[in-house]
Amino acid sequence: MTKVDHQLQEHIAVVTFNDGENRFNPPFLESLLGVLDHIENQSEATTLVLTAAHEKIFSNGIDLEWLVPLIKAGELATAKAFFYLLNRTFVRILTYPLITIAAISGHAFAGGAILSCAFDFRFMRSDRGYFCLPEVDLGIPFLPGMNALLKKAMPMYMIEEMQFTGIRLTAEQCQAHHIIRKACHQDDLMSEALAFANSIKKRRTVVAEMKARLYRPVIDTIELQDAAYIESGRFNIG
Repeated sequence: MTKVDHQLQEHIAVVTFNDGENRFNPPFLESLLGVLDHIENQSEATTLVLTAAHEKIFSNGIDLEWLVPLIKAGELATAKAFFYLLNRTFVRILTYPLITIAAISGHAFAGGAILSCAFDFRFMRSDRGYFCLPEVDLGIPFLPGMNALLKKAMPMYMIEEMQFTGIRLTAEQCQAHHIIRKACHQDDLMSEALAFANSIKKRRTVVAEMKARLYRPVIDTIELQDAAYIESGRFNIG
């Protein structure tokens, strides 16, 4: 089984995370980018739905067990390359020429929550799983691009509360604060996401241009402002 898999259902591409807690490291992100390239170049899909195979976790974000020892060992070139790769993944999803939907099938923590914010729409499982930004307790201030992604998808008052307290939100709370489109029981999550995806069939060229214009401030923040932090090695992890 590959780290990231996909299948086609008429004009919908269904992408599945298959790597346990689906933590972000180079092999995982490269697998995701490869799948996105394949769907764009080898299919005529117009809508993408992403979910996870794990029974209770959508994604726990950055693979800190891999990254923290690397940074402490002074291997900053590898760490910098990883953050550039992560940002390339964020921008790829943000500007993807298909309508994108995250079907959050369990816990979305840290980078997993941020990644979901790069999608155009979000559905979330209501019977298990939290949406959480625990970085305040991990000692990891957000890069400007990460903050820009959060602002794209969440109201500012919730960003402040989540970042400064590390509070965990349920799917119902996420829906109430308009972070997700709908909270769904596990049995209904994919059917709801796919039904919504099936109602949307838009031209790729139009979608791509709309995203390029709508998300330009976010893209510029990720690509330009983050570079100064990455190059300085100001990761502040721990």
